[in-house]
Amino acid sequence: MAFRFSLATVLRVRESIELREERALKKIQMEMARVSHEIEELDAGIARAQGEREEALRQPMPASHLQAMLSRTESTVAARDALHATLRGLDEQRKQQMKIYQAAHRDHETLIDMRNQQRSEYMQEQTRLEQKYLDDLFVARRHRG
Repeated sequence: MAFRFSLATVLRVRESIELREERALKKIQMEMARVSHEIEELDAGIARAQGEREEALRQPMPASHLQAMLSRTESTVAARDALHATLRGLDEQRKQQMKIYQAAHRDHETLIDMRNQQRSEYMQEQTRLEQKYLDDLFVARRHRG
């Protein structure tokens, strides 16, 4: 008779829960990477705008043009600040999801350990029974001969 783990269904459920939580964690991490990339792009845009403004100030220009440049830079800085706030929120979500994932992983690992322990006990019992059978067979042959 082959080894059969009585909690195999529970193990499969725990495994699917762990995978679901891992996917959720990866989704948050990917979103964090996307937001970080956007922040980097905005930082580069701000640096370019400041360079352009410095260059433009060396030449005579209408005040409205300078005001438009400053307005674009301010809106870019505001967008960057909003993305920083989003990133902080995502980091909190990541921390919470990491705890959830670790708990799901721990539950799954616990069942795997139980299954491995039971399989080991089963194999030891099978080996013991096989040895007992061989011993009984040897004793029976000895009595006949």
